[in-house]
Amino acid sequence: MSTSTLIDWSYSLAEKLLATPLPRRWAHCQGVAERARTLAPIVGEDAELLEVAAVLHDIGYAPDLAKTGFHPLDGARYLRHVAHADERIVRLVAHHSCAWMEAEARGMRDELEAEFPREHPDLADALCYCDMNTTPDGMPTNPVDRVNEITGRYGPDSLIGTFIRRAEPEILASTARVVLRLAEAKRQPM
Repeated sequence: MSTSTLIDWSYSLAEKLLATPLPRRWAHCQGVAERARTLAPIVGEDAELLEVAAVLHDIGYAPDLAKTGFHPLDGARYLRHVAHADERIVRLVAHHSCAWMEAEARGMRDELEAEFPREHPDLADALCYCDMNTTPDGMPTNPVDRVNEITGRYGPDSLIGTFIRRAEPEILASTARVVLRLAEAKRQPM
């Protein structure tokens, strides 16, 4: 599949699964993909891969896909078994934004990690950066406000609220690594 065909396929699939039942989630995924395009200078050959994973990262929320209630796992399984997506995309979706910590809270970490090996840390950081710098409506934000928004939406004592607060230091470290890589890329002579 050519690059433009892969990107078109991913947007079409995400729109089909999310636009009608979850329009706000669809807007978020489009915003995350928009952030991904800005990281081309630091992800190089993986720029299209990152954009595809970004637009698909939350498809596990789609009502037709939600089997376990853990969206990274549900989305990754759909991408692997139904959509026959590239394994690197599948792994990025499975592990996006510190998913292992939420999986641990759900008692599913061993299942997640046995089924889906992690992708390269630089790409995982890049996808986390994109997700945590995008509001639910697809607009730019920052990771601190995003974590606060998630905690507020789900409640501080909920599984998600507890997970996101526990993950916050790693989310901030992950996004900081991306910001540093972007700054270094800008300093490089052309």
